[in-house]
Amino acid sequence: QVQLVESGGGLVQAGGSLRLSCAVSGRTLSNYPMGWFRQAPGKEREFVAAINSGGKTGYADSLKGRFTISRDNAKNTVYLQMNSLKPEDTAVYACAGRNARNFLDRSLIRTMRSDYEDWGQGTQVTVSP
Repeated sequence: QVQLVESGGGLVQAGGSLRLSCAVSGRTLSNYPMGWFRQAPGKEREFVAAINSGGKTGYADSLKGRFTISRDNAKNTVYLQMNSLKPEDTAVYACAGRNARNFLDRSLIRTMRSDYEDWGQGTQVTVSP
């Protein structure tokens, strides 16, 4: 029923920017906290950013100031704006959603892969030197 589809990945030169989109179907964002994760070759999937049902955001420490997560509830879409990209940002980026248990849980920023039930296929981001 729930489906997440990422788009916007591609090749960009170091210092450039990309905006990723994640279209959600079968679920309203008002009660569906979401996050972005990434996985580089040979590495574990790691947390990038998250946004709760009220719009509060959280980021991996190393990405604060460069990446911004946002959402458009009317379009049922979450975004990841990536600025000042570095070669080490090269990875497959995937969006994920979690089913909050209650009102309080909707407000929490969660950063663990196991916290999220629904996942998109991911989109490749490649940053050249």
